[in-house]
Amino acid sequence: MLTALLLLFLAVPLGIYLSIKASDELLDGRKWFVSLFVLAVGLGIWCGLIGKYEITFTVFFMAIVSFISYVKSF
Repeated sequence: MLTALLLLFLAVPLGIYLSIKASDELLDGRKWFVSLFVLAVGLGIWCGLIGKYEITFTVFFMAIVSFISYVKSF
């Protein structure tokens, strides 16, 4: 569990790195980042409720990266 949380925290620097490297792509994908974030959070909560914690951490990782990309697109 601790390893999964540490890997989940690595989503923040990865999201920042991707937003720097793909800055031209951020403007076009702004609506997709919001869609991916909402879908990932919803799926993560659902999988957490049914006990599929591996999937929960995976989609929360995607949610964090997409949220950071959305914020950096402005």
